[in-house]
Amino acid sequence: MLGLRNPIRLIPALFLGAIVIGTFLLSLPFATAEGVRAPLLTALFTSTSAVAVTGLIVVDTPTYWSFFGQVTILLLFQIGGFGIMTAATLFGLMAGRGFGLRQRMATQVERSRLDSGDAASVLKLVLLVTLLVEGAIAIVLSARMALAYDIPPAEAAWHGIFHSVSAFNNAGFSTHSDSVMGYQDDALILGPIMLSVILTALGFPVMQDIRANGLRWRRWSLHTKITIAGTAALLVFGLVSILVAEWDNPATLGPMGVQSKLLNAAFHSVMPRTAGFNSLDVGGFHDETLMANYLLMFIGGGSAGTAGGIKITTFFVIFAIVLSEVRGRRDAGIFNRRFGPAVERQALSVAVMAAALILASTTYIASVSELALHDILFETVSAFATVGLSTGITAELPPGAQLVLIALMFVGRVGTITVATALALEARDRTYRFPEENVIVG
Repeated sequence: MLGLRNPIRLIPALFLGAIVIGTFLLSLPFATAEGVRAPLLTALFTSTSAVAVTGLIVVDTPTYWSFFGQVTILLLFQIGGFGIMTAATLFGLMAGRGFGLRQRMATQVERSRLDSGDAASVLKLVLLVTLLVEGAIAIVLSARMALAYDIPPAEAAWHGIFHSVSAFNNAGFSTHSDSVMGYQDDALILGPIMLSVILTALGFPVMQDIRANGLRWRRWSLHTKITIAGTAALLVFGLVSILVAEWDNPATLGPMGVQSKLLNAAFHSVMPRTAGFNSLDVGGFHDETLMANYLLMFIGGGSAGTAGGIKITTFFVIFAIVLSEVRGRRDAGIFNRRFGPAVERQALSVAVMAAALILASTTYIASVSELALHDILFETVSAFATVGLSTGITAELPPGAQLVLIALMFVGRVGTITVATALALEARDRTYRFPEENVIVG
């Protein structure tokens, strides 16, 4: 019987419930700085963006929302940042029940090597990492803002806490109207934010594997190897792409010194992976930089973390499949391991459905607005991948287009794992097979 005990329905229901509560709280008069009720669409968009840890906004966070509203937004992306499977695990513990066979199967889809541990072990790891990382980053940011920028201690503490929690959860929300553009030359601000984003974008299965096996590469799971190697490769790709394309761009890196160029290029090689902060004007990027960002945002980060996108493992499974076909090999794999047919089908299914959803959404928004196609595509990929970067068109979109972005953010946060879980749970062997016949491909 399908109900809320079924993980395929439980996961979206939990996130939808958080969005509804957040919308209600942000609709209260004292949630805005002017003391008036926010329009329902504004509250819904902001709540969805926060719970989905995206960071797209239709109003300026520090000036439109009151302190209550900002605290609400922080709590929403803290809840969303626990991740889909972590939320399901927490629900199971609060209900006082263990997971049955179907729930264990669903959990293993996202947790990879965590199948040998129980729900309590996962929850302890998540809470420990959350407290340590958010606390440490908040102290560093608060102290730096207070000492280097003459911000009053209480205000600096709030900015530091907000940015730390936002970075840890890859949310991209900021208490500054220009995000972190005011800290373009400050490695002690941008550096900790980058570190937090990279760490949590790896995913909790990777953290668990490293905690159990240290830095011994040979003992890591294939999932961990692919995630870490893929992360390094994508960061280098992003860094080089931005440096080459933006080095002389007067709207971005052009006026900066070499050190600042390297710092900001590194920062923006991390942010498209799902974080959403910007130290440069994204609207000033050249088209080739936007193209590189499309790819980085679409891929995203590691599974079972705060990252969005189709996930690194999904991308590299597909890459290995293509490479094996080009080389004429029967099996697809990497690091002397091969993938099973079920994993290959899941990866292809997730990627194709994600691309189709982005294409359909981009087509619709282009039909109801007069904005440039490359800006619309950037916005839809950013929404689906729960990145939050924008060329600045979010608030200009008509209500119908904003509703599409809301749906994209929700599906992007819960959709990929829900699809993967459904595929895993519904997989079963038939007692018969149809006759084989080839078709012409290409």
